Amino acid sequence: MDQAEQLRNIVKKNQRPARKARIFTVTSGKGGVGKSNVVVNLAVQMQRQGKKVIIFDADLGLANVEIMFGAIPKYNLSDLIYRGKTVQEIITAGPLDIGFISGGSGITGVNNLSKEQLKFLVRNLNELDELADIVLIDTGAGISDHVLEFVMASPEVLLLATPEPSSLTDAYSLLKALHRNPEFRQSQTKIKVISNRVASEEEGDGVFEKLNAVVGQFLKGDLEYLGMIPQDIAVEKAIRQQQPVSILYPESKATKAFEALTCNLLEGNVVPLHGKKGIMQLFSRFIYRRS
Repeated sequence: MDQAEQLRNIVKKNQRPARKARIFTVTSGKGGVGKSNVVVNLAVQMQRQGKKVIIFDADLGLANVEIMFGAIPKYNLSDLIYRGKTVQEIITAGPLDIGFISGGSGITGVNNLSKEQLKFLVRNLNELDELADIVLIDTGAGISDHVLEFVMASPEVLLLATPEPSSLTDAYSLLKALHRNPEFRQSQTKIKVISNRVASEEEGDGVFEKLNAVVGQFLKGDLEYLGMIPQDIAVEKAIRQQQPVSILYPESKATKAFEALTCNLLEGNVVPLHGKKGIMQLFSRFIYRRS
């Protein structure tokens, strides 16, 4: 039995027969397009729909989610790996009792962890399947290896883009890197586009159509359109006050858009059960790469 098979057996042995959380990985291809803001507001709307949500801030070394929530976590992911804290201890309660796990500053990237540390991380994060209905993974910006790993491992990906040409170019670059990776399986990953900071529904449609056209022509792939979030001064005001706009300005245009996006996600086509990988299967990819 080779090392890879031994690691797969570890995953199977520690896998619980209980339900699996639905996982969404949120990414963008570049920074500055409002990704963390989208994550926290989707979490608010999902929580209001009766779902227990936990955000995993995978932008390791930074603290975007905790800044958006105006909360200071007592522990973070490095406390789980290096200091013996449990998963429940490193989950910080945000608004509406939304849980979030901060990447903290003690880890520079999942790929920098040893194989034993990764195995420990996988076994412990498996508990999130028991603690949450939905796990939102907020990736780092750019096209680093660990961002691509999260995207490839997640059954449902939310790709954020704005009308700026640089945003569209970077989103396409991420998709190109994804499709050219021999481990990527398009049939196992649904990629849904969210157009952010648009002036109208028509502009949001245009962002998606431009991206989908080049993906279809050059990558022979296809994307789904989830919807748009309008440019709204209420978002900027809420960010300055370190609160989600969905809480601070419940009647704003942006909040209504987040409500619609959440309904589309929760009421739309769900990835079939055999495609729901759960937290353990998602993180086990990082282990297999070390074998």
